[in-house]
Amino acid sequence: MEFLTEVRWSPYAVGIGIGILSWLSFLISRKPIACSTSFAKTSGMIEKLFLGGKVARKPYYQKIGLAVDWQWMLVVGIIAGSLISALLSGDFRWQWVPSLWAAAFGDNVLLRVIVALVGGVFIGFGARWAGGCTSGHGISGTLQLAVSSWISAICFFIGGIVAAHMIFTLIN
Repeated sequence: MEFLTEVRWSPYAVGIGIGILSWLSFLISRKPIACSTSFAKTSGMIEKLFLGGKVARKPYYQKIGLAVDWQWMLVVGIIAGSLISALLSGDFRWQWVPSLWAAAFGDNVLLRVIVALVGGVFIGFGARWAGGCTSGHGISGTLQLAVSSWISAICFFIGGIVAAHMIFTLIN
C-alpha cells in the first residue's frame, strides 16, 4: 500500500485502474463514467432554489433531471479522493496562484480566479455542446468505440498540445 503515499502515480497503473473502473461501471450500473452532466444538474438545482418549479419545466432539465445521482456522487468522490491523495502523499497545500501561472502572468489572485472561472464556463459549454466531457467521451465513449468520442478525444489532445504550446511560449 506504499504506492498510496506517492506524489505521482504511474500513468500505466492509473490507466489500468480507470479501465477496470469503467468496466465495473458498465457491468454494475449499466452506465458509462462521465462527469459534465453533474455540473449542469448542479446549476439547475441552484437555479431551482431561486426560480422554483419553472426550472423543472425547461426541456434540457427535463432531459437530464435535477437530482443527486451516481454521476454527481462520482464528482464528489473525485474531489474527496484528490484531497485524500494529496494528504496521504504530503503534497497538499493551499495555492491560489500556481507557480507556472505566476511566472507567466504574475501573482494576482483576482486575475487567476477570473480566468479560471471564464475557462470553466467555456469548458462547460464545450462539454454540453459536444455531448460529453473528457471522461464521457475520452474514457467511456472510446471504450465503446463510438466514432464521435474518438473524434472528441483526438480534439482533446490537439487542444491540449496547442494550449501547452501557448503557455510555454508565454513563459519563455
